[in-house]
Amino acid sequence: MRGGRGVTPVGPGGPGSPTVPGDPGAPRRSGGAGDGLGGLGWGGRSRRRLAKGRAFEVAALLATLLGVAALAALLGDLLLDGVRHLSSHFFTSFASRFPERAGIRAPLVGTLWLMGLTAMLAIPVSVGAAVFLEEYAPSGWFARAIRTNIATLAGVPSIVYGILGLALFVRALGLGRSVISGALTLSILVMPIIILAAQEAIRAVPRGVREAAYALGATRWQVVWHQVLPLAFPGILSGAILAVSRAVGETAPLIMIGAMSFIAFTPGSLGDPFTALPIQIFHWASRPQEEFQALAAAAILVLLALVLGMNGLAAIVRHRARQGE
Repeated sequence: MRGGRGVTPVGPGGPGSPTVPGDPGAPRRSGGAGDGLGGLGWGGRSRRRLAKGRAFEVAALLATLLGVAALAALLGDLLLDGVRHLSSHFFTSFASRFPERAGIRAPLVGTLWLMGLTAMLAIPVSVGAAVFLEEYAPSGWFARAIRTNIATLAGVPSIVYGILGLALFVRALGLGRSVISGALTLSILVMPIIILAAQEAIRAVPRGVREAAYALGATRWQVVWHQVLPLAFPGILSGAILAVSRAVGETAPLIMIGAMSFIAFTPGSLGDPFTALPIQIFHWASRPQEEFQALAAAAILVLLALVLGMNGLAAIVRHRARQGE
């Protein structure tokens, strides 16, 4: 048959008879399991893929071990240098130019002041902003611009917030180099982070919860307050704790607003001067004497304990929330 298209194989019994294996007119498949050349090609590609996967697994394991080893080496060095200074005298004494008399009473109390004030100032405002953006703000270019700016502010270097705090709170508002200036500066530093975490937690609440509440006649405020926020609370609290724990270790903003490196008293009001553990660590680490280097290591251990404690609290909150689900 001529024509090229629609040609059917012809069996030994004629045009309508079935083809049999080995018949010259039977169609042939190339690259199958029975084809020696095709089978070898597929097997080679499979082996190469497996080798690449194993190499990536080994590289990821080595990178993890390298990071853990570096962290363990740093922590071991801190323990060797600073653990001998962790005593009741170290926690109850003020800073001194004599290493044997120096302690972290003032910076520890100042850090606790900053932690409490930062949490009280930043968390309510940030959660309110997240609720507005997710539940009330109309969809449009303005809401998208706000969300984009918040995401951008979360990645701005902390020194920029220190400059803003110096210009706005210390000088423009006349708050001076006080503990409230430091708390306000750290609050605007962590607010974008808390807003993003709260938005993700609110967004994770199923849409059906809202629709069911609306179907029962609830108002938008009742839906947000009684349904959305209770379900999103674990995620919001976890993100807020992690953000405040980041603020605890910030040094650059506090240096910019003029936190003191040596004071012999603890803050008694919002307008008092203050110092903090990161400032005291920076001051001791810049001293050439080995004794002050060891004191800096001991203060770092205390700061690490605070940060890890807050991170552990956030992990506990997440774990209990998952169990509740």
